[in-house]
Amino acid sequence: MVSSILFLPIAKRYRAGFYQIGIFLYDEGVIINDIKVGLLAYGAIGHEHNLAVQTTPCLVLAAVCDINPQRITAALELAPQAVPFADAFLMLDSGLVELVVISTPPNSHYQWAKEALKRGIHVVLEKPMALTTDECDELMDLAAAQKLLLVVYQNRRFDADFITMRKLITSGAIGDVFQFDSFVGGYAEPCSYWHSDVAVSGGAIFDWGSHFLDQVLAIMKDTVAHVSGQNHKRHWTNCTNADHAQVTITFVNGKQATFINSDLAAARKPKFYVLGTTGAIVGDWNPTAEPAVADLPAILTLHREDRTSELVELDCVPPNAFHRSIVDYLTKGVAMEVNAKQSRDVVAIMQAAEQSALQNGIPITPSLLLR
Repeated sequence: MVSSILFLPIAKRYRAGFYQIGIFLYDEGVIINDIKVGLLAYGAIGHEHNLAVQTTPCLVLAAVCDINPQRITAALELAPQAVPFADAFLMLDSGLVELVVISTPPNSHYQWAKEALKRGIHVVLEKPMALTTDECDELMDLAAAQKLLLVVYQNRRFDADFITMRKLITSGAIGDVFQFDSFVGGYAEPCSYWHSDVAVSGGAIFDWGSHFLDQVLAIMKDTVAHVSGQNHKRHWTNCTNADHAQVTITFVNGKQATFINSDLAAARKPKFYVLGTTGAIVGDWNPTAEPAVADLPAILTLHREDRTSELVELDCVPPNAFHRSIVDYLTKGVAMEVNAKQSRDVVAIMQAAEQSALQNGIPITPSLLLR
């Protein structure tokens, strides 16, 4: 193959080691074609993916599908070259898409991922991967047989507060972590959209738990002994999700992690409360974000064993790190920070917690792949 060095006079430097010529990127003589992306459903998170595609080298939005014409219009404002569809099957059968981002409600993730994989299309799923481990396992087997990418957009793994906290823990700043508590919520009537419908979302544990439990498992690598869960339905009658849900993970060495998602918390717990053998990290909610406190990173404080403490400056996180990792994986085979087995195990934890909640918190041993 002709080396890209011969094309430098007409090439545009795109990033270190890459040169753009037309719609191609050349890296040390290797032509890297743009990866044609399709967006299946275009809500707020679809818009987030669209923005990421526009600023990530090698990704181009080729198609977008939504039954709402106004959402299609919004997508085309960013990507006028994309072909619009109102029928998901037509988009998947069009031949325009190499990678599809599925942002439909959770109870349809399995169906649409399966349809895409059967057609030889790489799949990025919104969380959770599916609502059961059986569905996750079937999707992973199909992706492996087709040699296709199947990955969940665990975007909270790339939050500045989490990345900073994990870096501190990994460096030994608080010793050996034995208790990891996380919380999201407040006191407010839940929305009446699908997020609050058990049959569609999987329930309160599946909604935010897909993010927070993924963070727990990314930090605490110990073997899980059992999981217990509790769902309270005590006040809000406008939806079917629990008003207050709690998950407790107990590891074989006695360490524990808890996650709470509550719409009955008139007084909030910290977002993070992490205890180690030589210190602690507390992540307080940012009060300037009221009422949407989950939209801003936590304020992290490092507490030391000598009773001193300090506010921790958050690390700068490169934008669209997840999307760039997709490109690196598909073009160079570089392993991604997030993989399907991790997201499948998060589903296993949540499924065990829901089973436990039906039995008033009796511990359930989840079926995990990585522990």
